[in-house]
Amino acid sequence: MEYRKFNQGYVMRLDPGEEIVSCLTKLVDQEGVALGTVSALGAANDVTIGIFDTREKQYHSQRYQGQYEISALVGNVTRQEGRPYLHLHITIGNPVTGEVHAGHLSEATISATLELFLQVWDGQVDRTFSDTVGLNLLEF
Repeated sequence: MEYRKFNQGYVMRLDPGEEIVSCLTKLVDQEGVALGTVSALGAANDVTIGIFDTREKQYHSQRYQGQYEISALVGNVTRQEGRPYLHLHITIGNPVTGEVHAGHLSEATISATLELFLQVWDGQVDRTFSDTVGLNLLEF
């Protein structure tokens, strides 16, 4: 993982074998980022994506292994109980097989590279667990 700080945020590159969520969490924690937006693209070969079942109030995950392009990775950085909280969604595809998968990103290992832009916002937004919804919601 390599990154550089700019006026309004960070640009980060991940290399083969590195995991997206853990690397981004490390950057956010080290740099003290409390609020931000994430945009990235790249390639991965081991991706776990979840979908939230609103009736059961739990995530169901699926793991995908193979060669996938990350056509979109978007999300935000907030805080929960003083720690970084990442909410990331990803779309992966393989144009050879025609597969496309999308959902909440749990983890993904890079196969070639990831180019990530993190825009930092002034301020802080926290999250609190909602029993009604079953998710950690933004708190204002």
